[in-house]
Amino acid sequence: MGVVIRMARIGTKSKPRYRIVVADSKFPKEGRNLAILGSYNPFAKENGVTVSSEKVSAWIKKGAQMSNRVAKVLKNAKIQL
Repeated sequence: MGVVIRMARIGTKSKPRYRIVVADSKFPKEGRNLAILGSYNPFAKENGVTVSSEKVSAWIKKGAQMSNRVAKVLKNAKIQL
């Protein structure tokens, strides 16, 4: 079972928002997930990322792999892991 930290899209057609979730790599993108770690709003004027860095670090220690997009969003938001 490969566990990944990735984004799941929520919101309306023209106003997307994303949840940062932990899921099995075989689950559908907007399907089942193991945990919700935070959210990302790309249209926010300030920092649109709200995430629990303790939870992210705990899942990484358990062996979860971050997707490229999540790593980039967290890096741009200057969240230290």
